[in-house]
Amino acid sequence: MKATVGDRLHVHSKHVDEIDRYAEIVEVRGQEGDPPYLVRYSDGHESLVFPGGDCEIEPPRPRSAE
Repeated sequence: MKATVGDRLHVHSKHVDEIDRYAEIVEVRGQEGDPPYLVRYSDGHESLVFPGGDCEIEPPRPRSAE
């Protein structure tokens, strides 16, 4: 998994009644785009993430689409 600052981390829900989560990658701490990633969720919470199989890296969305 490779990412750059500004990409989005898409965390797929594990249960039917949960929504997917998205976070902006604000720092890449691994070499050459590798994890871990410092991410910021829409509520302002920041977390260091080592993404698993339930995650995808997506390009940033244009501001007008949000």
